[in-house]
Amino acid sequence: MSQAESTGFERILEYLRQARGFDFTAYKRTSLERRVRKRMQTVALDDFDAYLDHLQVHPEEFSLLFNTILINVTSFFRDVEVWDTLRESVLPVLAAVRGDDGPIRVWSAGCASGQEAYSAAMLLAETLGLDAFRARVKIYATDVDDEALAEARRAVYNAKQVAEVPPALLEKYFTRNGGGLYSFDRDLRRSVIFGRHDLIQDAPISRVDLLLCRNTLMYFNSEAQGRIMARFYFSVNPGGHLVLGRAEMLFSHASMFVPVDLKRRIFKTAPKVNHRDRLMLLAQAGREDGLPQYPTHGRLRDLAFEMSPDAQIVLDPLGAVIAVNSTARRLFAIAEADIGSPLQDLEVSYRPAELRASIDRARAERREVAMRSVPWESGGAVRFLDVLIVPLLDEDRSLIGMRVSYSDVTPMKNLQEELTHSKQELETAYEELQSTNEELETTNEELQSTVEELETTNEELQSTNEELETMNEELKSTNEELQTMNDELRNRSTELNSNNAFFEAVFTSLRAAVVVVDRDLRVQVWNAGALDMWGVRPEEAQGSSFFTLDIGLPLSELHQPIRDILSGSAVHREAMIAATNRRGRSIECRVSVAPLVGRDRAVTGAILLMEDETAQA
Repeated sequence: MSQAESTGFERILEYLRQARGFDFTAYKRTSLERRVRKRMQTVALDDFDAYLDHLQVHPEEFSLLFNTILINVTSFFRDVEVWDTLRESVLPVLAAVRGDDGPIRVWSAGCASGQEAYSAAMLLAETLGLDAFRARVKIYATDVDDEALAEARRAVYNAKQVAEVPPALLEKYFTRNGGGLYSFDRDLRRSVIFGRHDLIQDAPISRVDLLLCRNTLMYFNSEAQGRIMARFYFSVNPGGHLVLGRAEMLFSHASMFVPVDLKRRIFKTAPKVNHRDRLMLLAQAGREDGLPQYPTHGRLRDLAFEMSPDAQIVLDPLGAVIAVNSTARRLFAIAEADIGSPLQDLEVSYRPAELRASIDRARAERREVAMRSVPWESGGAVRFLDVLIVPLLDEDRSLIGMRVSYSDVTPMKNLQEELTHSKQELETAYEELQSTNEELETTNEELQSTVEELETTNEELQSTNEELETMNEELKSTNEELQTMNDELRNRSTELNSNNAFFEAVFTSLRAAVVVVDRDLRVQVWNAGALDMWGVRPEEAQGSSFFTLDIGLPLSELHQPIRDILSGSAVHREAMIAATNRRGRSIECRVSVAPLVGRDRAVTGAILLMEDETAQA
């Protein structure tokens, strides 16, 4: 990508962040650029600046771009081996650890349209039983795609989407509706909570026993992946499990998670030693009996008073201030020097509320006095406080002091005002409804006469219907022919999939590194041997220009051999090149270049076979 293109691409990302509030800076640039270009091709634009103008003129384009970037690929029980392992090995252990009545919390991060969360719900219901599931399990399913979340909340899927659900579970947990749609069980649905959540910006869900985040991390860069994994480590309970996708590993986060089943990407949290644990160990080390030391009860009472969310002031019988908690000091600007002063000398005695008369009344009547919804302007906004003055009495009901507390009831006051406003709107709506009802009665009479006219028209439609039935028979015959053609196409598709799987198995089984490029020198095949030799994953290499890859092989020495093969001037080229493999070891790499010949005998690309001659020696 040229400098001008790079600048234009960054302008698009900045516009999405400022205008739409979504920050894509943590996503992999190559993948992100590829998804944006795909959307640009759809709208027939090939310039980033032109596409930015298109976004600004057509706001609806944002949703389409967003859906293109966020590839919502999911299904029920995707990668069935992973779910089998969860059912057989992980969930029974989780149920045993949590006991007979302990809560179980599951987080499905990047849930897309909800199939993964509902799959987990079905397995947990099978493991625990329906009654225990409803009482103990909460499943939090999150994503950044609002459209996908809306589909997940509906919990309605077509026959193709539920095809991977085992028949027994489909029968037990789905209800078939009209039109070939299936609705997920309502009782289980109540335990699944969907919400929008950004893994980079939003706080993680805590105290999770099982975290599912499959094929989501691979779209983020390494720095973002590190931040997300740290949040996951905070989220998952000690002994909890993390499940990743097939394309994701934890090479750099072994201190946080240890593998349980590496092949299926199931991990367990490493033991956590937090600040509280360390402080408890230090306390135990200072006592001979090995028991932790705790603050005295008096200290606990002082801390409870000091940290109370309500502002509180304590007075002695003469009205002098003897204690003020942190909330009161912050709200009313009471300094430490004011402790011991008469309350009447402080501004808080008359602002936000006049206290002196109420204190005298509470002292005389030996009962609490309340002032409700006292307005107080603070920081440019009006807040409402409930002020409660409570006499403090000893066992003989002798007055030993007074306590003044302030509770912020602004939210309640706002709710009351909104309720009053809603009642007024409801009364207005009721009057409008009454008027509309009268109009409907008049309209009903008019409709009655229209019905009579429609009955006459119905007879005419009856004859037309007979003609349509004849046409329907013809369409059925045509449909049968189309069904036959569709079966043939399906058989060919199956054969093609089988051939693709065979070729993929061949490339995977080869120990040597095999790379296939097209005539534009873009990588089409990158096998497991190439991953092992150069450390570049197939999804990173495929689609990229071969000569832009950052590997330990001096690619400049392959320019001429590949040109000779693509031009047809040679049928085979071979070179010995000094290189450095993924482990940093110097090797002698034998590179053989052969043409990739199509059906018409034309050269469509080149096949590169790379072998470590040092290892063979």
